[in-house]
Amino acid sequence: MTTSDDPQALLREEGERLARRLAQTLGTGEADVARAHLLGLSLVTNLVNALLPTVEQVSRHAGRPLHAHLTADERGRAVVETVTLDGELHVRLPVDDLLASALYAGGRLHPTVAAHLEEGMRGSEHHAARALAACLKSAPVLKALQKHLTAVLKG
Repeated sequence: MTTSDDPQALLREEGERLARRLAQTLGTGEADVARAHLLGLSLVTNLVNALLPTVEQVSRHAGRPLHAHLTADERGRAVVETVTLDGELHVRLPVDDLLASALYAGGRLHPTVAAHLEEGMRGSEHHAARALAACLKSAPVLKALQKHLTAVLKG
């Protein structure tokens, strides 16, 4: 666990945690660990890096500009934090909550997400990248992002 506020280190740690879960869920052998690692890191990095500028852009258009950045909570876990223009804390969204709502339903991978990630576990890295992109554009992931974006704006 890190106490660092280095965004890249925080994303890497969250990605590695997700990768371990994916390897347990989707993996069948030693070779699958590396692919699950690639998918876990990519999912976390892409989801968070899509959310941060979106919060800023949508809040600016809504007339209540917020700055969004990644920081660590008291446990050293990644948190998306939003602050007002005068530096007041607005909302904190743990990245693991974002991942849980975007990728999981009832404690299991959402069936649509699972199908894309299972595809990503097979074939070339190019095949994995296409499956990852399809996963990120899937309805459960987009709905979760919309839900969190709405909550941050209301916060």
